[in-house]
Amino acid sequence: MAKRGAAVAVAEAKSRAWEKFGEAMEKDYRSAPKRFWQTVRRLRRGRQELAHTVYSGDWELLMSTGAIVGPWKEYFEELLNRTYGHSKEEPEPGDLGMDLPISGAEVAEVVKQLHSGGAPGADEIHPGYLKAMDVVGLSWLTCLFNIVWSSGAVPLEWQTGVVVPIFKKGDLRVCSNYRGITLLSLPGKVYSKVLEREIRSIVESQIQEEQCGFRPGRGTVDQLYTLARVVEGAWEFAQPIHMCFVDLEKAYDRVPRGTLWATLQEYGVGGFLLRAIQSLYQRSVSLVLIAGSKSDLFPVRVGLRQGCPLSPVLFITFMDRISRCGRGVECVEFGGRIISSLVFADDVVHLASSSSDVQLLLGIGSRPSVKRLE
Repeated sequence: MAKRGAAVAVAEAKSRAWEKFGEAMEKDYRSAPKRFWQTVRRLRRGRQELAHTVYSGDWELLMSTGAIVGPWKEYFEELLNRTYGHSKEEPEPGDLGMDLPISGAEVAEVVKQLHSGGAPGADEIHPGYLKAMDVVGLSWLTCLFNIVWSSGAVPLEWQTGVVVPIFKKGDLRVCSNYRGITLLSLPGKVYSKVLEREIRSIVESQIQEEQCGFRPGRGTVDQLYTLARVVEGAWEFAQPIHMCFVDLEKAYDRVPRGTLWATLQEYGVGGFLLRAIQSLYQRSVSLVLIAGSKSDLFPVRVGLRQGCPLSPVLFITFMDRISRCGRGVECVEFGGRIISSLVFADDVVHLASSSSDVQLLLGIGSRPSVKRLE
């Protein structure tokens, strides 16, 4: 009995330690990227103990390194390809317009901003390699980007994500108790950042004020201040106010791509630029890296690419299009403006003068809203 009790206590202590480790990794991912990637590199080299046993889909316990790769691949392949409803057919980019080349100055500026501690993607190119480039190296990289831009085709390595499982909580042997961090090719990320700057210059002025996520000079404090003032005003003037707080689960992973491309066209993103974005998703694939072993490649057909510099601006543009569907609902007036929602990336607060109008806003923001965009 004492032996069994000790074993249970040890197992519980290990579980708690892994939970704390997972929470710390999530925190570092957002606020201390250098420390996060240092930890990821240690995990990749096998210095940190990972779950070398895992349950298969039929709950058989697998223990060899070769055997555990299969269940991890199956889990992430299913997770990253969940679809809800249907998406539009991919639209053509339309008239490509002028083929304006990417400048060396743009590329040099983005390379300069790379984090030195970033982990490499499938091509194993480290940030230090790019940051050490002289004028000749940067000119070659710029030339490559212009070939990719003009042809509308990118290397497969740029479309390949390396998924590293990071423990969250619960049983170490259950795949669903991990979240995946995706590592992408660094040259591909530099190219994506160049595209992101161009896209943002087009869509930023069109995105409504209610969205404060992934926008320069804005943050959660702005939304908290606005929400507090709205509540104070409603209290002072005895006006009814109804609120509903919504956290959209795995919203990044579930954006229907065909609908996203159509939305970008509505916002004025087309031609070479739209084709360049689509090229990064044309053959989008991933593999899982666990305990030093890699799984086979599997396709990823839905959602935005985690870790890609393009994803934030694409996501808030998509969310803005959904938010606009709420116009016409009786919402809250504040400072001469009508406010239906406050949004920070995928966290939403719906505001209305009645519970029935909040229900309408919830209906607009739910899965069927994707069909409304179509």
